[in-house]
Amino acid sequence: MKSTRSRRKMAPAASDAGDSGEKLEQLLISSAICNGEDLGPFVRKAFASGRPETLLHHLRHFSRSKESEIEEVCKAHYQDFILAVDDLRSLLSDVDSLKSSLYDSNSRLQSVGGPLLSSLDSFVEAQNVSKNVDYALQSVTLCIKLMELCSRANHHLSNGSFYMALKCLDSIENDFQDKTPSSTLKKMLESKIPEIRSHIERKISKEFGDWLVEIRVVSRNLGQLAIGQASAARQRAEDLRTKQRQAEEQSRLSLRDCVYALEDDDEEEGLGGYENEAYSYGNNSVLGFDLTPLYRAYHIHQTLGLEDRFKQYYFENRKLQLTSDFQVSSMTPFLESHQTFFAQIAGFFIVEDRILRTGGGLISKTEVENLWETAVSKMCSVLEDQFSRMQTANHLLLIKDYVSLLGVTLRRYGYTVGALLDVLSKHRDKYHELLLSDCRKQISEALAADKFEQMLMKKEYEYSMNVLSFQIQTSDIIPAFPYVAPFSSTVPDCCRIVRSFIEDSVSFMSYGEQLDFYNVKKYLDRLLSEVLDGALLKLISSSVHGVSQAMQVAANMAVFERACDFFFRHAAQLSGIPLRMVEKGKRQFPLNKSRDAAEEMLSGMLKTKVDGFMTLIENVNWMTDEPSQGGNEYVNEVLIYLETLVSTAQQILPPQVLKRVLQDVLSHISEKIVDTLLG
Repeated sequence: MKSTRSRRKMAPAASDAGDSGEKLEQLLISSAICNGEDLGPFVRKAFASGRPETLLHHLRHFSRSKESEIEEVCKAHYQDFILAVDDLRSLLSDVDSLKSSLYDSNSRLQSVGGPLLSSLDSFVEAQNVSKNVDYALQSVTLCIKLMELCSRANHHLSNGSFYMALKCLDSIENDFQDKTPSSTLKKMLESKIPEIRSHIERKISKEFGDWLVEIRVVSRNLGQLAIGQASAARQRAEDLRTKQRQAEEQSRLSLRDCVYALEDDDEEEGLGGYENEAYSYGNNSVLGFDLTPLYRAYHIHQTLGLEDRFKQYYFENRKLQLTSDFQVSSMTPFLESHQTFFAQIAGFFIVEDRILRTGGGLISKTEVENLWETAVSKMCSVLEDQFSRMQTANHLLLIKDYVSLLGVTLRRYGYTVGALLDVLSKHRDKYHELLLSDCRKQISEALAADKFEQMLMKKEYEYSMNVLSFQIQTSDIIPAFPYVAPFSSTVPDCCRIVRSFIEDSVSFMSYGEQLDFYNVKKYLDRLLSEVLDGALLKLISSSVHGVSQAMQVAANMAVFERACDFFFRHAAQLSGIPLRMVEKGKRQFPLNKSRDAAEEMLSGMLKTKVDGFMTLIENVNWMTDEPSQGGNEYVNEVLIYLETLVSTAQQILPPQVLKRVLQDVLSHISEKIVDTLLG
């Protein structure tokens, strides 16, 4: 009873559990369908559990539940649809009325707007035509301006006005090339403008090349003219110094009526104006010293934007020209070509100085200084080589004079010439050795040609040339002519040689700022004491025969003593030393050896002659009873000879020389008599 009751109580629980499971499954299927999920798991489960009918039951149940919802929705939508249809029917009638109204309006608009549209089309067409015409006019105006500019450029090109032509090309490029409407014209400009620029560059480069060729000739002429003017300025200064020396000499001789015509103002103007002349070469029409082609080429290259390239091109070409100027021809002696050689270099640097000052930066001061250092180095090496080969003093002097004039000329333009002057100083000793050698030959020839006869002068100019010019006169009174001088022709000949030596020596050493007189005096002492004195000693020892010749030589030596004073005064004057400073010191006679030898020879010959008269002195009767009325005949012969000798010697020998010689002879006679008496 209890078990049955209990089962009955459990059965409803199982039945309730099954109903809730089915409801849950139905909810899951409904949820899956609503969410659009896959129903495959439910189908597999139904077939797996063997209850597909349950699944179908659930699906039918879901379908019935949705049908009611669909029906409710349809009912609601149907009401809305009916309302919409009613609205559309009322709208359709409104549309028909609007359509008829629009049609009427369109018909009226068409009838009114047709003519307006036609007019508008005509206006638009006319406006387009006007725009096209305006554009065409603008294009034609632009092309006309462009063609005028092109024509102007061609005109400048044909006239050689390259700068103006380039300015036209720049204007074409900047203002017209991009705006040109014609593609053909634009292509033509793009191709022709570079060609024209290249053409201008070639033309101006050719002009510059022609100028480079021309300036070499101009530089040589310019250098010769500048050095010539330096020489003229030096000559004017020398003339001024000569007048000063003459005035000083006249004052020294107390000639109070002399006229001091120094012409300071004129000479200073001439010397001071030289620099201005030198700096005015650029406008010299004779030489054609024209820098216009150079500056024109420089300006054109600046316009072309090639300034740096042209500067380099110019410097390299000028450097090559200078290197070419350094070439010394082996076919022509340097003595003949040295003026051209140095004038070419001088002209080169005169031109470069002008370009440095007026070229607008075409060449820098450093570049010019580098070129000058190269030139100085080369000139020094050339001078060293040429001086080492020369064996003639006059050749060295000629080249030295031109080099010193070159230094004076270029120093005015600010160039340093110390190295060139150092080369001249280095060869000073060699020059004087050669000069001494030349003078030795000339003096030997002059002495060899001497006839030991008193010199006869028939005219006053001969007296001035042979006596006054060397200040060897004994009186300031001009003698009567014809005049027989106490010396032979050797004296003025040797004086001319010595004076020429002094002038050549001073000339060679006068290249510096100040001439050293003591160097001149040193070489003059060598000439007198070594060359002239030695030549006279040789003459006395080998060529003098007889008392008359010995007397003439002794007389010449006395004149030489006065001439030596003139030599030192002349050297001092040429050196710019006041005479009072030279005359202060007591100088030894540089020809004292030959003077003593001449007097000794004359005394010896007289002694020998007297000895001939004195040989018979042993026959003299020293114990005679009565003295002879006429004296001793042997002694009388000696006296007669001495009186004749003195009367002749007084005409040519200075009193002091004659006194020394007679004292020596009389001492010899006295010694002879004393020896005889003692014997």
